[in-house]
Amino acid sequence: MTKAIPVAEGFQYSFRAMGSPCDIRIDCDDGELATRVGEIAELEAFRIEYKYSRYRQDSYLSKLNATAGDAIMVDEETAALLEYAAHCYEISDGMFDITSGVLRQLWQFDRTDRIPEMASIRKLLPFIGWHKVAWNDSVLNLPKGMEIDLGGLGKEYAVDSAILKVKALTSAPVLINFGGDLRVTGPRANGKRWRIALDCVDANGGTEGMFELASGALTTSGDAERFLEKDGVRYSHILNARTGWPVKHPPRSVTVAARTCMEAGVLSTLAMLKGRNAEAFLKREAIQSWVIR
Repeated sequence: MTKAIPVAEGFQYSFRAMGSPCDIRIDCDDGELATRVGEIAELEAFRIEYKYSRYRQDSYLSKLNATAGDAIMVDEETAALLEYAAHCYEISDGMFDITSGVLRQLWQFDRTDRIPEMASIRKLLPFIGWHKVAWNDSVLNLPKGMEIDLGGLGKEYAVDSAILKVKALTSAPVLINFGGDLRVTGPRANGKRWRIALDCVDANGGTEGMFELASGALTTSGDAERFLEKDGVRYSHILNARTGWPVKHPPRSVTVAARTCMEAGVLSTLAMLKGRNAEAFLKREAIQSWVIR
C-alpha cells in the first residue's frame, strides 16, 4: 500500500500511471490526510487512463472506436472532451486533430532513425480529419476506418479532474504533477508560491530555469523524450495532422502557464505546431511561456 512520505514542507505521494511518473505534493503536517489526498489523485488518474486508453481493448475509447460506421451516443464526460477537442481542431486550423492517432501505426518516436515511407503515410491520410466525423449533441458517428485518440488531452484532463477531487476533500495546498503536466490548488501554506524546476533539454540534464506558481497549471510540450533522428535531422513527436509528418522547425520545448492544465496543454502543443513561429504566436496571444530552441 502506497503511503505519503515526509519531505521538506509537507508530504509526497508517488505512483506511475499513463506511462509517466506521477507525484503529489501536500503542504500539511497530517500524514494520513496526505496519503488520502494521494490515493484520491491516483484513483482518478487510473480511472481516466482505463477509460480512455488507446492501448486497452476493454477501454471505453476502444469500444467507441469499434463502433466506427455507426451512430452512438456517448456519455456526458466523453461528450465534453470531444466538444473541447472539436474546438481545438477549429482554432488550430485542423493541425490539432484527435483522429490523427492512426499515424502511430507508422511513427514510433523511439529515438531510432526509422522514418516511415511517404507512400505509407499517404495511405493513412484519408482516415484523418475531424471534419469527416459526424458529431452533434452527444451523438458520434466515426467513418469506417477512423478512430479517436485522446492522448493529446488525457494527462492534462486527469490533472484537472484530480485537482477537483482533492479540493473537495481538503483546503490544504496541493500540487499534482502527472508526467510534467501539473496544477496547484493555490499558494503554499506559508503564502509563498510553489517553485517548479524546468528540465533542460540537453543530454547532460540539469535545469533550464525555475517557475514560481501560486495558482493554475503548467505544461511542457517538447521532444526531449520522444523523437527520431536521421542524417542529422531531428523529428519531433508533434505531428501535423494535415500532412502526417512531424511539424517542421519546432522549438525543443514550450512550457505554458494557464488557468487549467487542459488550457496550458493545448496552448503549448499549438505553439509547437507553429514551428518557427512559436514565439510569435505566444507573444501575440500574450501567453505566459518559456521556449527552448
